Amino acid sequence: MEHSAGKLIGKETAPGNRAGRTLFDKIWTIHQAAEINSETDLILIDRVLLHERTGAIALKSLAAAGREVLAPSQAFVTMDHVVDTLPGRTDATSMPTGTDFIVATREFATRAGITLFDLGDPDQGIGHVISPELGIVLPGTTLVCPDSHTCSQGALGALAWGIGSTAAEHVLATSTLRVKRPRTMRITIDGVLAAGVTAKDLALYLLHRFGSAGGAGHIVEYAGTAVAALDVEARLTLCNMATEFGAFSAIIAPDDKVFTFLKGRRYAPGDADWDAAMASWKELRSDEDATFDAEHRIDAAEVTPMVTWGISPQQAVPLDASIPHFADVSARDPRELYDRALAYMDIAPAKPMIGLPIDAAFIGSCTNSRISDLRRAAAILAGRKIAPGVTAICVPGSTRVRKQAQDEGLDQIFLDAGFEWRESGCSMCFYAGGESFGHRQRVISSTNRNFESRQGPETRTHLASPETVAASAVMGAIADPRGFA
Repeated sequence: MEHSAGKLIGKETAPGNRAGRTLFDKIWTIHQAAEINSETDLILIDRVLLHERTGAIALKSLAAAGREVLAPSQAFVTMDHVVDTLPGRTDATSMPTGTDFIVATREFATRAGITLFDLGDPDQGIGHVISPELGIVLPGTTLVCPDSHTCSQGALGALAWGIGSTAAEHVLATSTLRVKRPRTMRITIDGVLAAGVTAKDLALYLLHRFGSAGGAGHIVEYAGTAVAALDVEARLTLCNMATEFGAFSAIIAPDDKVFTFLKGRRYAPGDADWDAAMASWKELRSDEDATFDAEHRIDAAEVTPMVTWGISPQQAVPLDASIPHFADVSARDPRELYDRALAYMDIAPAKPMIGLPIDAAFIGSCTNSRISDLRRAAAILAGRKIAPGVTAICVPGSTRVRKQAQDEGLDQIFLDAGFEWRESGCSMCFYAGGESFGHRQRVISSTNRNFESRQGPETRTHLASPETVAASAVMGAIADPRGFA
């Protein structure tokens, strides 16, 4: 089998047996190196993406075993998870042992001869932001990374999923991975999203409706007119939260928007190979008679701006709703989880979400830190100031995004409003012993997880879109961005 990220090459089904295949089936079959048993296959991996929090572990272990990276040109490392994001940063971090992670990753990546996006590199950034913007992920490819939000990259028609450090070591050494075949699910979203409703709201709506186990064991294909209407960056946001949905991954069939997005990217096929790649990519769609193990249909008109109230992403409600009574969520939330969420978040049933005071606002993470996210938030902030007593931070998803935002003057809008303007990285998406928000502070955040102490010691996190975060920062309380002209 030829190992290629630009073409669909490998094991293929005979022409007479192709009816009824899903997009996932097509990519999986092409990358099937061997059948291990009826449920598990050995899959060829086209790309492996590492970061400094786990990358050094895999690379160091590989070196200790006396093994080399099989395909160095198809492995990439970025500094994103534990790096500080304050301007003028160095290898020093606020996370205990963080500097050790950075130094070790740099050493072992250099020794292995793989591409490193180091601090100060114009291509540095959060892995799931830089991979699409550089064309590392391509339609029809398989890509893995030791990060659960690798599913984001399915937005470009790739099969991308998160793995552990041990699995990453195996991929580096063999370019293959033993994988249990997931079931298939299609979520078709037709109609038109209302003005002010974003892909983040759509992701939270699906969690609100189906729960955090709604996609468990499945590869989720998003389809329908509302999904087709999303731009590539919005699709990345939607696929990003498939891991919160419990899914193996998510995927969207590539179309002209994706092809236009990828044209000319650093690692995308060049002019000589572009036509061949396009011919292959255009075949990447589920057949009309394809069958899925599960199907859901959503009317886009049902979706409104959303916000989480509890300690699980599924504990979300429409922004203009109230904190639910247990009877409203008993089909999804166990009583213990419901009661714990109320106590931890210091809230009570029937209280409206809008007007709930906040201490801090955060815009960033692999979910909502791309240029389109920053533009929409800046449109809310332009000419306004954040409320007294609110700490507000914006962390662009990549150095490229940061530079583009600065070229457009967005950084000055954030600064004039009272936001801190940071270097790129994961930052306070998660608290790993480094920088965090304060004890029991209430934070409105564009991130993907609202678990207990996720953003600091007993910090109370409410997930929302960048627009809602910006509007709430201005009001000093959870606010509806649709009221901002």
